[in-house]
Amino acid sequence: MLDDLPVAFPKEAWHPPVGNQNDGAMKQKTDVLQGTLALMVLKTLDVLGPLHGYGIARRIEQISGDLLAVNQGTLYPVLLKLEQEGAIASEWGASENNRRARFYRLTREGRKQLQVETQDWEQTAAIIGRFFEAKAEDLS
Repeated sequence: MLDDLPVAFPKEAWHPPVGNQNDGAMKQKTDVLQGTLALMVLKTLDVLGPLHGYGIARRIEQISGDLLAVNQGTLYPVLLKLEQEGAIASEWGASENNRRARFYRLTREGRKQLQVETQDWEQTAAIIGRFFEAKAEDLS
């Protein structure tokens, strides 16, 4: 391991890290799981009201405790799909820094979709939870 160190770190001055390196300010962000981003977008708009795309991405990351990373290249196709489905609507407006931005809001259809998807995810989470709690004696 020490032989692989760059020249800028002389062997005698280098000390290996101690403890959990993902703890503290340097959290490792995870990509959003496939199929969950649309639900997060709908819930974010439900709670916070109209937001532009960048604002939606930042709020999702913030709500996750900065454990999720929302890729703009993933977010905008989801926003387009949700708009085409009628779950959200958009209009142009001015952002906080006075730039032109597309603001998205939840529609009545989107609220219905959010309710159904929330129930589906709660049921899925409960099923997965049963597997984590299962013991061999429970299955005999």
